Amino acid sequence: KNNQLAHAYLFCGPRGVGKTTCARIFAKTINCSDITPETEACNKCESCIAFNYGRSFNIHELDAASNNSVDDIRMLIDQIRIPPQIGKYSVYIIDEVHMLTTNAFNAFLKTLEEPPKHAIFILATTEKHKIIPTILSRCQIFDFTRIDVDDIAGYLGYVAKNEGVTAEKEALNIIARKVDGAMRDALSIFDQIVSFSGKNLTYQDVITNLNILDYDYYFRLIDYFLSNEVSGTLLIFNEILNKGFDGHHFINGLSDHLRNLLVCKDRATVQLLEVAGEVKDRYELQAASSDNDFLLNALEISNNCDMQYKNTQNKRLLIELALMKMAQLTKKKT
Repeated sequence: KNNQLAHAYLFCGPRGVGKTTCARIFAKTINCSDITPETEACNKCESCIAFNYGRSFNIHELDAASNNSVDDIRMLIDQIRIPPQIGKYSVYIIDEVHMLTTNAFNAFLKTLEEPPKHAIFILATTEKHKIIPTILSRCQIFDFTRIDVDDIAGYLGYVAKNEGVTAEKEALNIIARKVDGAMRDALSIFDQIVSFSGKNLTYQDVITNLNILDYDYYFRLIDYFLSNEVSGTLLIFNEILNKGFDGHHFINGLSDHLRNLLVCKDRATVQLLEVAGEVKDRYELQAASSDNDFLLNALEISNNCDMQYKNTQNKRLLIELALMKMAQLTKKKT
């Protein structure tokens, strides 16, 4: 907006959150000859059209993971001296820049200190702490964070609509929770599941393909706990093991379920629940029938089981013992 550009930028953050994509969009925009009032590329000028068709000579990418030697950087430095043929700037995107060797960093430093007027560098990294301070001090640094579950699910819904895919809201929500804030992973999983399930993406398709335990098991378990049915509790756990699920995976999921029920006990914290639709309604209904003492004690038992899991010899017995304790919690009060 102020028509001011630095000569070097550093985009850092977790994998899959859009650092390289944003670098490309930024590179396209600064070479646009007719930037919109919203500071976006016009997509009509010669530079934008060349970028959209993948034939832009102003934007150069280097993967530092596989081109990290001094010779690779010297070749880049020689290329930097050549001014752009179209547009004002030559933009150099160096991905995974932390992979450069110390000698390569030192060779690059001189160019970064005194860059040609037409050159702009955009460095991207997942490990900012590995970049030498003299490089950091010459860059404008932008930290990318993990993307919110609702934002990922919303964008997957947008993609599904454009691709003619009918997707259940909870199916997209499960994918969004699975990827830990990485949009790239979410899109990859979405493509993978759609290739198997076709144009109708259901909750069941997602949990089957991602090997995720159905919410329904945990809801049934809590009901058994509240009614002190030890036998029903053990039979559900046996069914889960027979489906091939790992015991540690199960106990972690149970802890998450108990945490979600606690979150539902207060209207102010319901927003922290990362589920949607009917599942959210079930959480609120079950939370209403569970008191805080039971949930806190059950969560403590589950957490202790999780911590002991790695070191125990009889892992199944450890979990069964924890489940039996949980099934007795409400009985002690009567």
